[in-house]
Amino acid sequence: MTEKKVDWVDWIKTIVITGLIVIIFRMFIAVPIVVEGPSMLPTLEDKDRIIVNKISLLFDEPDRFDVVVFHATAKKDYIKRVIGLPGDSIIYKDDQLYINGQPVEEPFIDAEIANDQSNYTTNFTLQDIPGNAEEVPEGHVFVLGDNRPNSTDSRHLGFISMDQIVGIAGVTYWPVDNIGFVD
Repeated sequence: MTEKKVDWVDWIKTIVITGLIVIIFRMFIAVPIVVEGPSMLPTLEDKDRIIVNKISLLFDEPDRFDVVVFHATAKKDYIKRVIGLPGDSIIYKDDQLYINGQPVEEPFIDAEIANDQSNYTTNFTLQDIPGNAEEVPEGHVFVLGDNRPNSTDSRHLGFISMDQIVGIAGVTYWPVDNIGFVD
């Protein structure tokens, strides 16, 4: 074999192996996502670019207050915050979240609640949302956007199946001034 032919074969092997690594990485480990819309303000802004951790879902379910990406429709993914876990009873009254009858702080929206003249989050119970249940069913979560007045979330979509969840938002990498972990 000539030296030039060997060089081309090595290049082709390198390109194929690199392509396979990228495909495996995106399918099983992490995927870049672009935030669309204002529903997660102030945590995430429209056009922020984030890395979504997929591999952690192989070992555990999302925790309360994790920011998750899920398949809302066959063509559209949404990004929201997990508020309710399986078995939880959720009530929202006068801008206070109650989980299983206990008040729960939401530090990620404290400033918005303080600046809002009315209720930042409309009062509701789980019986008011699609699914009309007293608690979050097994295998599902209840999600809300941080921008409560402007978010299509479980109040409209109902409970989100664990099977719909793509991954957990991990890191914002663009724009540069927003680089950091998603809280």
